[in-house]
Amino acid sequence: MASIEQGKQAIMLSKKHKAGLLNFLSAQGILVFFLICMFAFSLFSEQFLSQSNIMTVVRQASIIGIIAVGVTVVIIGGNLDLSVGSMLSFSTVLVVDLHDKIGPAGAIILMFVLTLIIGAVNGFLIGFMRLNSLIVTLAMLSAIQGLVLIYSGGKNVDIANQSDTWFAFFGRGYVLGIAVPVILFAILAIIVQVVMSHTSYGRRIFAVGGNPAAAVYSGIRKNWCVFSTYLISAFCVSCAALVLGSRVMGSQNNVGQGYELLVLAGIILGGTSLLGGAGSIWKTIIGVLILGFIQNGLLLLGYPYYTQWLVTWVIIILAVWLDLANKRKRLFTTHS
Repeated sequence: MASIEQGKQAIMLSKKHKAGLLNFLSAQGILVFFLICMFAFSLFSEQFLSQSNIMTVVRQASIIGIIAVGVTVVIIGGNLDLSVGSMLSFSTVLVVDLHDKIGPAGAIILMFVLTLIIGAVNGFLIGFMRLNSLIVTLAMLSAIQGLVLIYSGGKNVDIANQSDTWFAFFGRGYVLGIAVPVILFAILAIIVQVVMSHTSYGRRIFAVGGNPAAAVYSGIRKNWCVFSTYLISAFCVSCAALVLGSRVMGSQNNVGQGYELLVLAGIILGGTSLLGGAGSIWKTIIGVLILGFIQNGLLLLGYPYYTQWLVTWVIIILAVWLDLANKRKRLFTTHS
């Protein structure tokens, strides 16, 4: 009898340990994966973990990361924003083109205002008109790109006197040895993380994304919440355009093409559920950095640039699959 009881206790203890491990991987799996990726690439490249390479990757990832911070809020609220790539093209072309016409300060202000108007249009159509966010932002992606081509005449734009303007500070400057884009990325991420985690506004966004009907019955104004998330997304795109335009000091009319895919990949990899109601800004940051370091590692190992897109596709599929598996508590569905 004693041996049987000991056996039962051992089984219960084993189950507790297994449950604890699964809970840890569910909560911190993205961090574990990040460390594994860093270790794996460091085995094959001595440059990979060098300080200069790490800072270069973080600086390059900052533009995607800044946009991802805003889109994460949209997705937590239960919607999507696929227009950020074209919006980035529009904002970058606009701020660069207006720089020589009305000055850097006026160009920056006008760019922010017009980009926020685009975000407001998205928010109005989705929040108040209750149209599908996928359809609206996909249509907006096409409309904005057409608007950019009309505005630029299909030509690239450049700043004339690139050495005589303070505009370059946002993309090329350093503060205490840290690149300004990295600082802007960190400040935005910290602010939005605090807002989403420690304010009533953040709790309302989680509620709207998790259970819209219950949120409405509890007195939350869902339409205004959704509207505000698209303003946040547009503001983050404006910040990213400011960094991108001032780093290159010029812009192609399709400079933002494909950014929406990279942004979504980083967000999904960070564990934010496409179903809404769950997500974390700091995990989005890790997801974006994982993408950046994977792409950097592939280049250091000599793989061609286009392999990054194949790897990104695989990462998206795996991340979505694991997210759904976590929701239904199994890797494979039993329904046909």
